[in-house]
Order: sequence, then structure tokens, then C-alpha cells
Amino acid sequence: MTAPASGSPPAPDIRPGRLDTAQYARNFCDAHPPLTLAQARIEADRCYYCHDAPCQTACPTGIDVPSFIQRIADGNLRGSAQAILSANPLGGMCARVCPTEVLCEQACVRNTHEDKPVEIGQLQRFATDAYFAKPGAPLFTRAPATGRRVAVVGAGPAGLACAHGLARQGHEVVVFDAHAKPGGLNEYGLATYKTVNDFAQKEVAWLLSIGGITIRQGVQVGRDVTLDALVGEFDAVFLGLGLAGVNALGITEPAVPGVRNAVDFIAELRQAADVATVPVGRRVLVIGGGMTAVDAAVQSRLLGAEEVTIVYRRGPQDMPASGHEQDWAQTRGVTIRHWAAPREVLQENGQVAGMRFVRTRSEGGRLVDTGETFTLAADSILKAIGQTFVPAAAQPALALEAGRIRTDADGRTSHPKIWAGGDCRAGGRDLTVEAVEHGKLAALSIHAALGATRGA
Repeated sequence: MTAPASGSPPAPDIRPGRLDTAQYARNFCDAHPPLTLAQARIEADRCYYCHDAPCQTACPTGIDVPSFIQRIADGNLRGSAQAILSANPLGGMCARVCPTEVLCEQACVRNTHEDKPVEIGQLQRFATDAYFAKPGAPLFTRAPATGRRVAVVGAGPAGLACAHGLARQGHEVVVFDAHAKPGGLNEYGLATYKTVNDFAQKEVAWLLSIGGITIRQGVQVGRDVTLDALVGEFDAVFLGLGLAGVNALGITEPAVPGVRNAVDFIAELRQAADVATVPVGRRVLVIGGGMTAVDAAVQSRLLGAEEVTIVYRRGPQDMPASGHEQDWAQTRGVTIRHWAAPREVLQENGQVAGMRFVRTRSEGGRLVDTGETFTLAADSILKAIGQTFVPAAAQPALALEAGRIRTDADGRTSHPKIWAGGDCRAGGRDLTVEAVEHGKLAALSIHAALGATRGA
């Protein structure tokens, strides 16, 4: 995988259709097939139904885990789904993408007895899938209309959770989103194999079915409408802006084919009608160590890339991606190289030829270059070194902290009519489930601030 010391590297090879149709279907099927009824009952019976359940405490949305699992054991799947969705209205998606291995399942007391927690995420998916398959009567209904109107900016997890919570309280909600489809990262930013069969849109449709929520797609705040205008028109505003910026490599990035943002690659793949049409390099480098890096690297392999390498500047214990995600990548043919930082993008005839790296080490907790370099050949380089908040959309000026919007515990910003949550909010962990909790708490805070006035 290292570029030859002399001579020209092989010509770039980025193209679609590397595999046959059947192989694409196998590669991009559901990564974790759902439990059968028999499997779910057996797994539910493993739960101790703890009174002071550490798994519930570990869940950012506070789902009553023992309760929903007990209802599965009792055959009450609707009641189980209600327990989940009451605490987390996007519980179906979170069951698929939450890092349960470092949240609820890590806290499971079964770990101390047999080193295998109850499969809480799989049971949560089983219950919510059963409900969505046969929803029957609505689980939630709207309170009488309050006559209050709230603007939500961003139709991602935080914005959707906030909109749903406000609608339940009887408020009218208008969601403004720049994309063609609602869902945010659930629609555009997750590996295709994590959420198949258009589940993100099915979940959005369920959220909107409560009524009182209008979504205006293709509307970007700061371009098509100002935040000042929303503050003037609506009784309150919630910002679920996400992170629109992408960090630079910190080196010269030539404008040549083959260098792109990993988030754009993932979004293209998610929106492709046929994954076979998405081009991929034969040799792919992914720079970064988080979930986006893993998703981009694994999907590159699934598209037919022969060599895929994640390069991260620190050690495995420092990678933002969990150990489970790192194992997932490596068992699917991705090489992970630690302690290396980009030094130079290599070119050949106006195309990417690879990258030169410098080896790094930690000295007193500080990352330093060793001066030793090496090169890796590549047709494609995907940048996955983190995203940043773009404050231009957050006008009037809001107080920031560490480059994101500063709020109190309930999401209140420095402006009395504006709340914020999700990745744009300072201090978060950039988790879907945490974004949902931000939206949920902000909805309660907005409702209290509006005084719950009744009457249309």
C-alpha cells in the first residue's frame, strides 16, 4: 500500500460498478438483522429488571429500559414501543445507530456476571419496528391549540424531537430545512447499511402524523430567510443547525479530483437510487478517527475498493469511534494506521496519487511530529477530521462557547426567544440520541416560557 520509492504510481482508478449486482445487494443489506420474536423473548428474559437500573441512567433520553423490556417479555409490544417513544420520539433510529456498547449496554449489570449485556439496542429496535409495522391508533395526540407558533431551524434529530414535543403541547410548528428531505444526519449522514428500506423517512412520517407540524424544505436560514425575521414572526425559535463546516487538513489541499469530504461521499451514497452508480477509488485513504471516518471507509470497501486505510494522528484509545466501530471496520477489510498526520497531498498528471504522512507521538499529552515520513498511494482521499459550526446562520449574534452556541441545560441561548440543541450546541457529544434529548428538553422549556396559553 506504500507508494514505490521510484517511478510513477499507477494511474488513478476511480469508477462506479466495480462489483456485480448481487454483491452490492449483499454488501448493503441490513448490517444487523432484526431479532425474531423468539429471539426477542429469550433476550428479554435475560433482563434482571433492576429497580435502580443503571442502563436507564446511562441513556441520554432516560428510556425506562426495564419497563420496555418487561413488556416485550409479556407480549405487549405496543406498550413497549410507547415506553420507548415517550422518552425518545426517534427511538427507532436510535436503536439502529446509538453506540449502545458505550451507553446503556455498557452499564448493564449482566456485564459483571457473564461479560455479555442484554442486547438493549436490538430489543428497542424489535419493539419500535413492531409498532411501525402495525401502528394502529396513535400513541400520542395533540393538546388543545395554544395559538402559539414556534419556528424550528433544521429537520435533524434535535429539530424533529423539538417539533414533536411542541406539537404534542398544542403549539403550531414550522420547520425550516435546507435539504430536499427532512431527517438531517439520519437521512444524509449515516452509513447506508445501518438504516435500510428508507427508514429515516418512515420515522419522519410518523413524527409528522401527530399534526401541527409544517416542514419547509429547501429553505436555508441566512440565505432565504433571516433569523431576525423568524424571531419577529414566531413566538419562539429553536435552532438545530448541526455542523455545516468541515475541518481542513491543515496542509495545502490542491483542487484536484479525488480529494473530497467524507460527509459528501456518505450523503451521495445515501441518496443514490443505485449504489452501483457511486464511483469509488481502487485505493482509498480516509483521514480521521470518528464515526464518519469508519462509515466512509467501510462503505468504500463495500463499493469495491481494494485497499482502504484509515489514518489517525493518535492511538486507538484516542479515536472518537468506539472500539466496537473500530473492530467493525477492521473485520471488513479496512486497515487502521495510528500515529500519523497528513503532510502533503501527492499528485500525478492533475490527479491524486497519494499522501505523505509524518509519524507522530505523544509527549506529556501533547502531539508532536517525529520528523519521520512515509507515503501511501491512493486514488481517493476522504477527509473525515470533524465538522464545525458555521455561525453565519445564527444571526442575531448569539453567545458562543468553544465555537458552538452556548445554552443552559434546557437549551436557552443568550437571546430570550431562541433555544438551540444538537451538534450546534456547545458541550455535546455529537450523538443522535443526545440531540433528541436536547430537542425534547428545549420543547418543554419553550412550552413553559410560552405559558401554555390555550385557544386558537
